[in-house]
Amino acid sequence: MWRNKSFLGALFTGMGVVGMLDGIVFHQILQWHSVIMETDRTGQIQSDGWFHLFVTALSFTGALLLRDGAAGDRPRLFWGGILMGAGIFNLVEGIVDHHLLQIHYVRLVTDHFAYDVSYDLFAALLILAGWTICRRARAYTD
Repeated sequence: MWRNKSFLGALFTGMGVVGMLDGIVFHQILQWHSVIMETDRTGQIQSDGWFHLFVTALSFTGALLLRDGAAGDRPRLFWGGILMGAGIFNLVEGIVDHHLLQIHYVRLVTDHFAYDVSYDLFAALLILAGWTICRRARAYTD
């Protein structure tokens, strides 16, 4: 699974797309947070811009891998990779940015812990769902 270009393409695409959704929903529409909160507005916008550039590069890389590995792969491997990529991105981002570095939280409120943990739990569910789908796909392709 980890050497399959279609799976890796789906994984990177999942990471990129969920990063874009995070930026659009949480950064722009709801304006709950920016990548780096403890700075002026210009610094917040710049940090969000670098974040968007990074997730766009993930999506582009995923698309290239999907193009190269498209022949003959099962759709389950694709969707499992998308879900796993989304979950991995959110879980790593949640643990690193919210808990370890504390550069921002899901929602900037007094008691942000419940929002942050809910974000992490949802990410873990995405990983589990994607893993389950990929394991079933491997049963059909092995």
